[in-house]
Parts: sequence; structure tokens; C-alpha cells
Amino acid sequence: MILLIILGMSLVTMIPRILPAYIVDKIHFPEWMNRWLNAIPYAALGALIFPGILTVKPDQPHIGLAGGAVAVILAFLGLNIILVVIGAIVTVFLLTI
Repeated sequence: MILLIILGMSLVTMIPRILPAYIVDKIHFPEWMNRWLNAIPYAALGALIFPGILTVKPDQPHIGLAGGAVAVILAFLGLNIILVVIGAIVTVFLLTI
């Protein structure tokens, strides 16, 4: 019985993930929609990261904002992602000393 439940749960999880990928592959979207869809991962990433920036030090949100600003500047300059993360960490560390 437990094996049937696990199998059913796996199917219920897989179908909503596989079906859109199969359907989207067959549909040709207009160029403006492709640009919009390509921006979604960046928007989602920003929505996930920004609350964390504000809660680096809850009583001093400007420290997290400064670290985030340094990360944005370093990323805009085209540095490697590791250097961007290290720069933000060093900034937050120096401001919390």
C-alpha cells in the first residue's frame, strides 16, 4: 500500500513539471513574450535575495543594503560571481566590526 502511495505522489509531482516543458517546446511565442519570459528568473532571484539583504542585521538594514549595492556594482563591472559574493561578504563584515 505504501508503495502505491509513493508511486502516486511521484506521478502527481512529475506531471505538472513535465507537461509544461513538453507543451512550451511545441509553441512559438512572439519575440516580446520571449524577452519577458527570459526576465522571470532574474525577477524571482531578486525576490528571493532582497528580504535576506534586509535581514542581515535586523536592527541595521543599511548594512545589508550596502553589501547588496557592492554586489550589484561588482556584477555590473563584469566580475566573476565568486568575486561578487566575496565582495559583498567583505563589505558586510567590515561594516559590522
